[in-house]
Amino acid sequence: MYHKSKGYKLFSIFNHVMLILVALTCLLPLLHLFAQSFSSKAAVNGNLVSFWPVEFTADAYEKTFRNSNFTGSMLISIVRTVLGTLVSMSVITTAGYALSKDFRGRHALMWIFVFTMLFSGGLIPSYILVTSLGMKDTIWALVLPGAFGAYNLILIMNFFKTIPKALEEAAFIDGASFFGIFAKIYLPLSLPGLATVGLFIMVGHWNSWFDGILYMSNTTNYPLASFLQTVVVQSSAQSMALSQSEAAALSEQSIKAAQIFISTLPIILVYPFLQRYFVKGIVLGAVKE
Repeated sequence: MYHKSKGYKLFSIFNHVMLILVALTCLLPLLHLFAQSFSSKAAVNGNLVSFWPVEFTADAYEKTFRNSNFTGSMLISIVRTVLGTLVSMSVITTAGYALSKDFRGRHALMWIFVFTMLFSGGLIPSYILVTSLGMKDTIWALVLPGAFGAYNLILIMNFFKTIPKALEEAAFIDGASFFGIFAKIYLPLSLPGLATVGLFIMVGHWNSWFDGILYMSNTTNYPLASFLQTVVVQSSAQSMALSQSEAAALSEQSIKAAQIFISTLPIILVYPFLQRYFVKGIVLGAVKE
């Protein structure tokens, strides 16, 4: 048998070793951050922390959650991620449903969308457009510019095309409308694709930092990723709201580690609920044009 051959066994061993190394590459930095966030200032400054806390203390987390700048930015990121995902999924699913049908001009319209994957309007025109529409310093500046993604549209469109046409014809015979078929047939049968694209959009909004710095004049309006970028780059006690006594007692590196670790938790907690849809959504969404 093929799976019992020597070559296949060697490949399996090599494959498992490589996957373990990749997993460790992703996991160990996170463990190091976790250990630093619960370690004392002396241990962190002395480079004594590896993957386990040294002189355990939760002062960094206490200070982080008492920092109104951090909690405010986290709230903005939550609102942005939820609102941005809902808006994007509404736009992409309706467009994907329409483009999954055969009509005159469909291919030309599809190529227009694909063109946006290769070329953009540019940073300065985008900034001028957002400012002219009065969206600067509002949540919409973080949500609307990236609401449509051609790649996500293609995944959803191809997933819709895998649904048997007979189901739609039977629904039409029973008197269902286009919107009724879309809501009661296409969306429930497309959970793997919707979960996959939704995860992409959520991660994109949660990790996006540049647009927050670009479109927000006041730092209190920064989403969490933008706030963390300024903390890491500026590396100052002022950006972390530390008093002189707190700066003397707490390690800035521990506070940074705590803030970064907290920022990763929402996506880590959401992913297990969507994992069972993820691989199926990628495969089925990529097999057709």
